[in-house]
Parts: sequence; structure tokens; C-alpha cells
Amino acid sequence: MTALGGFHHVKLPVSDVRKSVEWYGRVLGLEVAIEFVEAGVLRGVALRDRDGTLMLALREEPRLAGELRGFDPVALGVPTYDALVEWSDHLDAAGTAHSGIAEASIGWLIGGVTDPDGIEIRLYTLQKRG
Repeated sequence: MTALGGFHHVKLPVSDVRKSVEWYGRVLGLEVAIEFVEAGVLRGVALRDRDGTLMLALREEPRLAGELRGFDPVALGVPTYDALVEWSDHLDAAGTAHSGIAEASIGWLIGGVTDPDGIEIRLYTLQKRG
């Protein structure tokens, strides 16, 4: 079989697309790449980071979003510990609650970053601990 080349995108359910687009933009710096409009109503978006290396899709599905409250389905990669410190500072400046930096199984992470539906997004270093 041909090798897989990583993720194309991850899709999360949200209860309010517009509210979530604002949060993911302000907190994670993601920008709308594609809008999915059905019968004249915005039902979903694909968001990208500024470098175009990450795509996260949001789909308006309030029931499913509620079922994921408190769960952490996504850990976004951060290159280094120093970059994670910058993210911690950014989250503080944005007034976004988070766990602070913690040692994880192979690197460091910031947890406790929850979107408007209570879905936790973690930031995890690609750099490994000693």
C-alpha cells in the first residue's frame, strides 16, 4: 500500500459556526479558507493557519458539539518548547484560560484551551523532552 501522508483536515462539530470562527481566529490565529453555504445558510467552514500547513473544518452540528464537551479530540503541533512559551503568552494576552505548560509523555503541552462548545484543543510540542 502507498504510505499515508498525514491528515488532510480534522472536522469538529460546533453549535454556532460564526461564533466558533471568531474564537478559532482570535485564539489560534486560523483564517477562513472555505465557507460551506447550504440553502443560503453558512453551515461550515474550513480554517487554515497562516502558513497553510494545517486545516481544521468546523461543521454546525449542535447535538454532536454538546456530546464532545470536555473531550480533547485535537492536539495541535507546536515546533519547540520556546514556541509553546510564546503560545502560553499569547493565550494569556487573549484572556483565554489554559493549563499552563506541563510535561507530557514525550514533550510538553498546554491543555485546558476550550472552544465555545467546551471542546478542548491542546497544543503539544513536536520537540521531545531529553
